[in-house]
Amino acid sequence: MQTILGAGGAIGTELAKELPKYTDKVRLVSRKPEKVNPTDELFAADLLNTEQVNQAVAGSDVVYLVAGLEYNTKVWQAQWPQLMRNVLNACIAHKAKLVFFDNMYMYDPAHLQHMTEDTPVNPISKKGKVRAQIADMLFEEVKAGKLEALIARSADFIAPTQNSLLYSAVYENLKKGKKAMWFADASKVHTFTYTPDAAKATALLGNTPDAYNQVWHVPTSNARLTAKDWVNLFAKAMHTEPKLTVLPKWMVPILGLFMPIMREFKEMLYQYDRDYVFDSSRFEKRFGQTATAPEAAVQAVVTKG
Repeated sequence: MQTILGAGGAIGTELAKELPKYTDKVRLVSRKPEKVNPTDELFAADLLNTEQVNQAVAGSDVVYLVAGLEYNTKVWQAQWPQLMRNVLNACIAHKAKLVFFDNMYMYDPAHLQHMTEDTPVNPISKKGKVRAQIADMLFEEVKAGKLEALIARSADFIAPTQNSLLYSAVYENLKKGKKAMWFADASKVHTFTYTPDAAKATALLGNTPDAYNQVWHVPTSNARLTAKDWVNLFAKAMHTEPKLTVLPKWMVPILGLFMPIMREFKEMLYQYDRDYVFDSSRFEKRFGQTATAPEAAVQAVVTKG
């Protein structure tokens, strides 16, 4: 049995499509799980509920934690450590391996121009400190010999869903005849991970015994595209003009007075005023899986959208 905690999201749904390559028993766990494959087992659970998580993990060989929480600092600070503790305890109790799908928020901002698995952990944002905390919780159990686990880490998403900045700020705006929107500096390089690539890699990692007890960067295109380049790709695929507006950093806090998401986004602006390059070459060399080309990823978003 391989179990997805947080099924139904941008990664969970794609991951469910990949796991039948490795197992005939897939369990999808969320508050309201829905089948992706005909044989999926559904288990309704709140991941903040200790007993429900314990029941959801029971009988699992591999558990994938791909859940997302509301993009709110206070929610993350209160709920992520509790959720992670529930999952760690359940995996230890039932001798299940754990695959945690993570982001790059904990990395030192001075090293964003070339992020590898060895990039220093030195978060300056509150959300980044939470991500560092829960990653530490996982590896503490690994070092204690209680758990086999790995972290599959991703850059920002390019996804054929609304769960990505490129989708909401670029694609949807252009689709509505508006200008695409970016932050701070559109001339900086910004790499994006295509979610089907990430899911395929996560399933492969979970089913590779010697991949455990370490961090892996999932496949991400090494094309050095700026925000302007991404807007041009979308506009070309949509047969429209590549219109773009760039919000300066000083404007975001002002918008935050009226838009809660901007209040939350303010502390992450450092990711947009410098090059942001996510290096997945270690994974690619080990497994031979490369990232989807940006042009093909953009076309997939436009076609599905």
